[in-house]
Amino acid sequence: MTLELPVIARVAAALVVALLISFISTPVVKSIAQRVAFKVGAVDVPKDNRRMHDHPIPRMGGLAIFLGFLLSALIFVPMDQANRGMLLGAVVIVILGIFDDIYALPALPKLLVQIGAALIEVLSNPNLFSENPYWNLGSLAIPLSVIWIVAITNAVNLIDGLDGLAVGVATISSLTMLVIAMLVSEGMVALMMAALAGGCIGFIPYNMNPAKIFMGDTGSTFLGFILAVVSIQGLFKFYTIISFAVPFLMLGLPLFDTCFAILRRLSKGQSP
Repeated sequence: MTLELPVIARVAAALVVALLISFISTPVVKSIAQRVAFKVGAVDVPKDNRRMHDHPIPRMGGLAIFLGFLLSALIFVPMDQANRGMLLGAVVIVILGIFDDIYALPALPKLLVQIGAALIEVLSNPNLFSENPYWNLGSLAIPLSVIWIVAITNAVNLIDGLDGLAVGVATISSLTMLVIAMLVSEGMVALMMAALAGGCIGFIPYNMNPAKIFMGDTGSTFLGFILAVVSIQGLFKFYTIISFAVPFLMLGLPLFDTCFAILRRLSKGQSP
């Protein structure tokens, strides 16, 4: 049974609103970033051969994606305890990303804050401890959920090296989740993914090669966090095959890239 037309219209509206907010606010964020970023260091300077751009480009463009997602979600998505926990965790991740874009924080403090944000979501979602889902992880529910959220958050962050790559992967992933959610009548998940997809699509024109602004850790970690959280909520909890296969199929690229990056660093005697 698919979603009724009014819900489909609501999903479409959530996507369009997020898209417009993100598209309109990105030049504003870019303008502010150009004035402030060079003073505080929130710019990506082409200092090695990994950079494809030939001039400094401001980061923190992810604020536009976050703004589009947040406002659309607040308008269209019912705010239950789990969704409030998700948004609070997302705010923590975005604030962490802003500081990381400015100060290039060490890995350990970032990891600890990410774990804290994941715990905010996990502990605010009573469904994780429900006996109804087919996969009842019992005492492993919290640690495995936290590991999954932190892993996907950093996986999406690590693929943010080419113009449009991370936002493109996030767009495809969120639209895939949206379609599946609609097919299995999970309106809450569909609305959340519509807001995320809209925020990404509105940002894409400014991030395609040659990029005018980068999303920075502010955007990439936020996208990874939301995708990870939604993948263990709603539809994925009640459909065993989907809960296992879909997140890995959609997020397989950043996951495998992260694993290979860790193995490469370990083989060179570096810290993972």
